[in-house]
Amino acid sequence: MQLTILQLIAMMPEVKQLRLQQLLPYLNSTFTKYDINTVNRVAMFLAQSAHESGTFNILSENLNYSPVALCKTFGKYFPTLDSTSGYARNPEKIANKVYANRMGNGDEASGDGWKFRGKGAIQITGRTQVQLYSASVGKTLDDTIAYLDTLEGAIDSAGWYWNTNHLNDWADKDDNTSCSKMIDVGHVIGVPDSAVNGLADRTFRYMNYKKVLAKGG
Repeated sequence: MQLTILQLIAMMPEVKQLRLQQLLPYLNSTFTKYDINTVNRVAMFLAQSAHESGTFNILSENLNYSPVALCKTFGKYFPTLDSTSGYARNPEKIANKVYANRMGNGDEASGDGWKFRGKGAIQITGRTQVQLYSASVGKTLDDTIAYLDTLEGAIDSAGWYWNTNHLNDWADKDDNTSCSKMIDVGHVIGVPDSAVNGLADRTFRYMNYKKVLAKGG
């Protein structure tokens, strides 16, 4: 299944047409590469990717948090406002702290947290995931990091993430809620709907995109 520019415009009227024209070939090549080839699969991939990336406008994790937002988002690492001193509004320091010693990253001083912060339309995060993706595309680690900053790499890596996590299975079941839980939380069992960030937006997009694609053309 291949998207047309008219379908993209109908699904994402808030996005400038030039941006959609830039997206189109990368989306279609990704759909072919990762068997995202039915109305449900395409609609769900687009809905989840568009939600995660601000409709394909935010392709790298920002982490520019205020003190209050740091405590709310990363309370484990910043339990009090005082603990945010020196970190708030400093994305690199925040990334190095909250992503240290996990996901294959080194300690805070290694700089891995910032180097391997989330990138792509469905952000892949951490040294381990980036290494796995780099092996799949046959690039060095540093080349992969640079590739993830391109529009092509951002879309292709989302397709890789989609395929690696078998998200087509949820699309085939028409189960956007479970797909959302897998992407946002990492698993489905025991996860309440209320725990999923932006579930209403993900669902709205999925239903709307399906309607557009079902019309064809």
